[in-house]
Formats: sequence, C-alpha cells, structure tokens
Amino acid sequence: MYEKSAYAVDASVPKSSGSLEKLEQLEPIDPREEKKLLRKLDLHVLPMISLLYMLAFVDRINIGNARIQGLEKDLGMKGNNYNIALFVFFIPYILFEVPSNIVLRKVAPSTWLSFIIYERFLLGFFEAGFVPGCIYLISMYYKRYELQWRINLFFCASILSGAFGGLLAYALANMAGIGGYNGWRWIFIIEGLVTVLVACIAKIFVVDWPETSKFLSPSERTLLLRRLREEAANAKMDRLDKRAVKRIFSDWKIYIGTIMYFGVVNTGYSTSFFTPTILQQLGWTAVRAQVYSIPIYITSAVITLLTALLTDRLHHRYAFTIIGVLVASVGYAILLAQHSVPVGVRYMAVYLITVGGYITQPVTLAWLSNSMGGHYKRSVSSAMQIGLGNAGGIVASNIYITSQAPTYPVGFGVSLGLLWICAGACTVFFFGLRRENGKRERGERDWRLGMERSELDNLGDDHPGFRYGY
Repeated sequence: MYEKSAYAVDASVPKSSGSLEKLEQLEPIDPREEKKLLRKLDLHVLPMISLLYMLAFVDRINIGNARIQGLEKDLGMKGNNYNIALFVFFIPYILFEVPSNIVLRKVAPSTWLSFIIYERFLLGFFEAGFVPGCIYLISMYYKRYELQWRINLFFCASILSGAFGGLLAYALANMAGIGGYNGWRWIFIIEGLVTVLVACIAKIFVVDWPETSKFLSPSERTLLLRRLREEAANAKMDRLDKRAVKRIFSDWKIYIGTIMYFGVVNTGYSTSFFTPTILQQLGWTAVRAQVYSIPIYITSAVITLLTALLTDRLHHRYAFTIIGVLVASVGYAILLAQHSVPVGVRYMAVYLITVGGYITQPVTLAWLSNSMGGHYKRSVSSAMQIGLGNAGGIVASNIYITSQAPTYPVGFGVSLGLLWICAGACTVFFFGLRRENGKRERGERDWRLGMERSELDNLGDDHPGFRYGY
C-alpha cells in the first residue's frame, strides 16, 4: 500500500492494535492530493513562526551590533561586563524550556507561541519555549524525510536575522542624536517595537495542532492525519503517566542529542554575538563591519537549505553533521593562527565557521525529533535538547574575553573543542541507532508486545515496530 519507512512496522511483527489493519484496507493516497496538501501546509505552518523567530533572534543578537556602536562606552561597561550581560539571558532560557513545551501540549500553539514572543520584558524567561515549541509543532505536520527541509527553512530565519540585523543596525546607527539617544539605543527601540507589533497579530496566523487545524478542510485534515499515522505506526505516546515519564527521562538518545546540540550551538551564538566585533577588529570601521557581515549570513542560509535538500533526499543525517564540523574546524584553525594569515583569509575563516555551524546545527534538531515517537516524547525531547543544549550559549558568552581581543585564543579554541564534542556525540548517536535497529530486526525487542495494552499503546519509539533513521 505504501512504501515502508523507517517508522513503519515490519510485516513480521505482530500488531498491538487494529489501527494498521484498518489503514491497510484504505485506498492508496493520491500523490496529487498529497502534493497539494504539502503546498498548503508550507504556506500556513512555516511563514508566521519563521517571521517571529527572525524577529526574536534579531532582538537577541542586536547587542552585538549595538556593542560596536558605543553601547559599552555609554553604559560605562568595563572588563567582562558585556559577557555577563549575554550570560544572564540564558539562565531562565534554559530552565523554562521543558515546562513551556508541556504547557504547549495543553494550550493552542497559536495562543502560547504568540504570547511568549509578545511578553519580552523578561526576554530569557518568556522566550524560553519558543524555539522548541516551533520545532515540536513543525514535526507534528510532516513525515520524517519531509522534516529537515522545513526545519531548515525555519532555521534560516535565525541565519538571515544576522544579515537583516546587520543591515538594520547600519541604517539605525544613522539615527544617532535623534531624541538625544545614541544609535545603539535606536537599534533596541525600533527592533523591539517591530517584534511586539508583529506578535500582537501572530495568533491569527500561527497554526494549531493537526487535529484542530482550522486552515484545513475536513478531507485535508483526514488525509494529513492518515499519512502521519501510516508512518508513525504504533509509536504513540499520548499520555504523560508515570511510565511515560520514566521512558522519556531515561532515554539515552535525548541526552546524546542534547550534547550534539550543545557542541554546535556554541558556534551559532559565537558568530551571532561576536562577528561584528571580530570583523571590526580586522581593521574595519563599525559600519563596514556590519555591512560585511551580511553576505556571510546569506551564504550560510543558501548552504543550509542545500543541506536540507540533500539530507532528506538521501535519507541520511550523520555524514552532514560531520561535514559541517570539518568546515567550521578549518575556520577556527585559521583564526587561531591569524597572526600569520592576511585579513582576507581571516574574513574567509568567518565564512567557514558560520557556514559549517549552520550545516550541522539544524540537522541535530531534525535527527533527534525523527528518533522520537509520540506527542509527549517529541515535546519533552525537543525542549530538553534546545533548553539544556543552550548551555552552549552560556559558554559562548563567556569565552570571548575582552582582554584577549583581537585574537581570542580561548574563544576560538574552546569553540573548536566543542565542535568535536558535537562530532563525537553524533557518532555515538549514529552507532547507537544502528545497534538498536539491529536488535529490533532480530526480534530482541518483541517481548514488549506482551505488555498490557495500556502500556503497549503508549511506548513511543520504544515500540518494537519503530525503526530509527540515521
């Protein structure tokens, strides 16, 4: 009836319920109707949350542009005060990721995601659940090898925010003196105001869960739910009981996925927070440094989308995470030896670091999400991966020590080491998934089929019929 995916239950494995037999009695899905549905999903699921993400990330990283426009001088910041200002954001951001995603399961996404972007007076606290909530929401609409492209499209919002933020900062810097404010203050005022205004109307455009989506007709909703059920098979986790909680928090994959993200997100934040400063210290003016940061992010966005196409088409994740690490490592190696290389080569190194980091980072998100079965498992896993993994942001905000400018040996060295921690975790993840798939093919997990029906129907990806992709 349909091509067996990595989610599908093998024909030799007994079914735990009649759901699959009922699906097999249906007519095959019309490919034309499926393509039409995907186009409609892309037009409704991604645009608003991507716009919100871009604006939220611009707000988050505009401190890097404000810094070279006189922020530290005007505020009397000395030593590592700038690093501390970055560090403070991440404490509530990390702590409230998981609770936010649990709330999201109970509240309409259109309400919750719009609210937490609007309430920005405590930035780290209220923005905590936005990214994992969006990843969770996207993953509930698309099949496994449709997901990377959509996540990378969403992720490009944060990449392009670097270009957009640099361009906007360049323009707003010319407002210096208006109202008695320096240019860096206008960067915060205008960019923050735009985000709040967009968040006010976001609820109208942010979609809710597939089961309650208002933009789909009844026949389209039925088709969507059917194609998702066919792929997910019996890998469900729709109740958060004690057994489900134990399964979630004892799953090694979530912790390895978090380490993968932790290792690479440091590079993402490093480039966001410090690229304008690094470029300025190549001997360029503040304005030139901001303008020259724009093509770096545009190039990264193009490569990120190309990576998504290839990973989904080839049905493979692992190799792309390693390719990204290798590319960024070359960039860090150049900057660690920057005294012996010309300015043009150092500028190229910033390209390599940014591009390499953005090849790997979104793949780690989709890969873990692909490896989770069931509503609650995906909810908590995405929140833990992004929440705990964002400790990499704490590292990034503290390793670029002002007294070490412009060479930043600690910053570049630690970032390079963390990249290879990411590579190591990806390797463990790859071989761990292969090993588990082998056990399931040999029937070594079939004993779970003898569990009580209530538990068997809530196993998530622990169900013997679930297969992992890598």
